[in-house]
Amino acid sequence: MYGLKLGRQGRIVIPAQVRKALGLKPGDTLVCRSEGGRLILRPRADVEEELWKTFANVKGSLSEELIAERRREAKREAEE
Repeated sequence: MYGLKLGRQGRIVIPAQVRKALGLKPGDTLVCRSEGGRLILRPRADVEEELWKTFANVKGSLSEELIAERRREAKREAEE
C-alpha cells in the first residue's frame, strides 16, 4: 500500500514501483471512475478491450438502430 498526496491542481503521482508492476509508461492514458468511495484507475487500452469483448456478439449496427428509433419517434410526434 502506498500513500499518495493530492497536489494543488488535483494531480497525483503513481509511485514508480506501482507503475513498473502495472507496466505503465509516460504518456499512457488511464480511465478514472469513482466506485463506492474509491478511486479506480485503469489503463484505457484494457477498458477498450473489455468493451469490444462485451459487444463482440452484437448483431447489426447499434447506431443505425438508434437513428431508426429516433426517426420513428419524430414521425409519431409530427403526427400528433
